[in-house]
Parts: sequence; C-alpha cells; structure tokens
Amino acid sequence: MKKSLLKNYAKLIARIGGSVEEGGEVFIFAETGIADFVALLAEECYAAGASNVFVEWRSGAMRKLARRFETVKSLSFVPSWEESRMSYRCEKLPVCISLLSEAPEEMKDSEREKERMAQQARSAILKPYQDKMTNRYQWCVAGVPSAEWAKKIFPEDRAGRGVEKLWELILKVSRADGKDPLTDWMWHNRNLREKCDKLNALDLASLEYRSSNGTDFCVGLIGEAQFISGRKSTTDGKHFNPNIPTEEVFTTPERGVAEGVVYASKPLVYGGEIIEDFYLRFEGGKVVEVHAEKNEEVLKNIVGFDEGAAYLGECALVPFDSPINQSGVLFYNTLYDENACCHLALGRGYSNTIKDFGKYTSQDFAKMGVNDSAIHVDFMIGTEDLEITGITKSGQRVKIFEKGGWAI
Repeated sequence: MKKSLLKNYAKLIARIGGSVEEGGEVFIFAETGIADFVALLAEECYAAGASNVFVEWRSGAMRKLARRFETVKSLSFVPSWEESRMSYRCEKLPVCISLLSEAPEEMKDSEREKERMAQQARSAILKPYQDKMTNRYQWCVAGVPSAEWAKKIFPEDRAGRGVEKLWELILKVSRADGKDPLTDWMWHNRNLREKCDKLNALDLASLEYRSSNGTDFCVGLIGEAQFISGRKSTTDGKHFNPNIPTEEVFTTPERGVAEGVVYASKPLVYGGEIIEDFYLRFEGGKVVEVHAEKNEEVLKNIVGFDEGAAYLGECALVPFDSPINQSGVLFYNTLYDENACCHLALGRGYSNTIKDFGKYTSQDFAKMGVNDSAIHVDFMIGTEDLEITGITKSGQRVKIFEKGGWAI
C-alpha cells in the first residue's frame, strides 16, 4: 500500500476524525500488531499541533490468556493507576482515537462468563469517569487491517494480499483514497446534514419498520431530540467525526416506547465472538425475547449486562445502497457493517441528539427518556425491502424509507 495513501488516511483520522488542535493531548488505543500505522497517525497528530501523543497498547492474545488463567476477582480488579489515568482524562479531555484491527473471532471458545462478570464489576467503578467525560471531549474510531481480520474476509488469499485488499476496501469506503480526503469529507458531512434537516423538519414522534424478513416494529422518539449525522459537537462547540467511515443519520429513541420484533440482517461481532441469525422482541420498550442460531448466550449476555442494556439507545438510518453495502463485503466489524445499512443500538442513548444538550444534566436527560447503560451495542436491521414510516406529532404518516432507501 502506498505510504502517501496511508498518510492521507492518518491525516483524515487526526484532523477530521479527532479534530486534533494546537496544544491538545491525544490518546491512541491500538493493537500491538499495527505499530507502523500508529507511528504515522502519531506524526499527523503532532503535525496538527498536539502537545503530547500517548499510546495505550492492546493485545488479543493477552486478553485471551487472562480469560483462561485469571479468576473473576483478578479480572475485575481496577488498580489505582487505572483510576488515576481515567481521572486525568476527565481533567485534560484529550482526543481519544481507537484503531480497530482485532480478528472477528479472537475470543471464540474462551471463558465468556468469566469476562462478562468481570466487565460488570469493572463498569461499576469506571462508568462514573466515562459519564463525566460524555459530550466534553473529541473521539474517533477507525479501522486498520490485520492479517487475522483480512483472513476472515478473504480466506482464499495469502496473508499479504489479503491485508492489501482490506486496506484498499477500508480506504475506499472511508473516502480516503482520493487526492483530497479532507475536502471530500467536508462535502460528505454537508450532505448528511441536509438529510438531517429534512427529517427534523417533519417533527416526528415515532418510526415504524417493516421488512419481509419478519421485522415489524415501532419505536417512539424523544420530543426534544433531533436527527444528527456523523459530525458531532462537544458542549463547548468543538466539531469532530467519531466514526470513520460514517453513512448514518441517527437519533435517540424514547426509553420504554418500543413494540414488536426486529430481525438482524447481518451478523454481529461482540467481544471477539460472532452472533448470527438473530431477532429481538420488544414489549414496553424492553427486550423480552431473543433468539440466535449462533451464540445466543452472547446475545443474552448483552441484553442482561445491566438494567439499561435491554432498552434502545439509538435509531440510525443508512440506505441499503451505501458504499459499504455496495462493496459486497461483510466486514465482521460493527464500525463498517453498521454503516452499510439501518441499525439500532441496545444500551446507552446519545444525549447529544437533544437540542441544546449542553444546558442539561444527566437527570434531565433521564426524564426526557434518554436510556442509560454501561454498554452501547449496534446491530444491523437494514434490508433491500425495508420500509420505514414516520408518524409526526400531528399524526401524519410520512414515508421515510422505501425499498431500503431514502424516500424523502
């Protein structure tokens, strides 16, 4: 892969994704196997004016060993230095960039129950720090190929060629393969914003979803919420793109207002395992039934993670003919697969969809109907025949999606 293309991608992540500014600090979270690209990204962060760039390395192999040999108690332990680090981030609000390169099934057949119990215990300690940072800092998630990930997508190719093909795909769907990705993203953000404006002008109260795969579902929307797109803002007005790529416009549904069944249209990778062919049934806004042909127990663990995990936190609209779907590739990575078609998310709701969100407290958001949870898990429901109808606050019915694509 040409180094110039990789540098442009790194610049896109630093300047459009994280919006790194003069004098700011940056934290990069990455797997050990992609050190070369991390160095390119760090260089672009410094070029954008970063005063410090810190890297926190991850390792799927080490995580799997920990699951195997450690006890729930030791896996749950949060050392004082980790709390100090989180406290530092709450104070300094660095730009946080996560690079995804994990193998889709790296945790297959490992001790998932031990991990689940440890995650719940750690969440009780770390979530207050995460809540304190919400809407106050810039962050970005982007993908970088690994040999293991590429092998899952291109099993017939030798490792080097598979990684090269995955790089080509990632750069293309991320709009990073042109001469000027930063300008391309300026126009892309503008187009998504125009779609949001059309939706917000409708003053919608709920959405109805129907598809031939069995989806028959209605969800209520929060009166104070708006549709927003991939470009987000902090409470002090700093703009950033948290996902590269992004094709979605989304809003926050009202907790407790959802009825019916939704069928997944793509597999879901969660915790290093793949959940396939699944559905969720909602009553009173809450998941009351789940089924999956593969890894149903993992799906049940998601829904039961905490009190808010069984409620919805996001409704996202993505046309079925999105560039990612047109590629014909299943990425086995939610960052990409969620931007291939419409999706919902279980768990934590986005408070920054609320108009003038900087004026409100977490208690205010809860009263409005924004769900709270330690997790936020997107799953894809878009199909080529998905119909979405919006019901306005005045009772009018407006076609939003028809045959999987925009009708407005």
